[in-house]
Amino acid sequence: MIANLFWPTTTLVAIFFLRHRQIDGTQLPLGALVLPGVLGMFVALGILLIVQQLTADREDGTLLRAKAIPDGIRGYLIGKLVTVSATVLAYLAILLAGGAPIISSFHLGDISWPTLTWVLLLGLVATQSVGAMLGSLITSSRGAGILSVPILALIAISGIFYPITALPTWLQWLGQTFPIYWLGLGMRSALLPDAVSAVEIDGSWRHLETVAMLGAWATIGLIVAPLLLRRMSRRESGSRVAERRDRTLQRVG
Repeated sequence: MIANLFWPTTTLVAIFFLRHRQIDGTQLPLGALVLPGVLGMFVALGILLIVQQLTADREDGTLLRAKAIPDGIRGYLIGKLVTVSATVLAYLAILLAGGAPIISSFHLGDISWPTLTWVLLLGLVATQSVGAMLGSLITSSRGAGILSVPILALIAISGIFYPITALPTWLQWLGQTFPIYWLGLGMRSALLPDAVSAVEIDGSWRHLETVAMLGAWATIGLIVAPLLLRRMSRRESGSRVAERRDRTLQRVG
């Protein structure tokens, strides 16, 4: 519980210190701009949560047991999407409930809740299904740790914390290829005034493009991830699980 509350609490402390700083040329506090980015970042980090949990479940035999159940791999994936989404949504609830009193210009009633709902629904499925595809290609917990570096780098260049127009053109095109950019754009459109869209690409929130890109990634993930997980599970056996357990016990010893 302490570990789960650490990052949302630390984030709220950072927003508290940014609450009075103004963005140049606007009346918008910096904290109000940071909050949507932080919410998008926590959703995007669902990629890493899925990768880490999938790796752990493979090493302790959970995935092997799921394979033995009819349609167990698909059920396992759906279960992971639900549990990780619940964790992420709890983070977001803490940040929204704590951020509203801190930022004087931010009010929960000003949020476009319908927009926030569809952005979260598509964003959670798109990012976590990508995490499932990546996790099915990782063979060890050490590999999962190494994979976190490029994922964090991708988050950094995807315009989560700031409009992607601040980056070089080639990075803008690269960032728009992945769902993380569209997730951040959708979060800003739900939480910030429409006038802020002037600093975005084409000067708009591009809702149709956001739905299309997040929907495409979610669909691809839901189709491809179970196939990769089944392929990975076919290589699993009781002897391999026991071998990994013995190696872990030797390292601990």
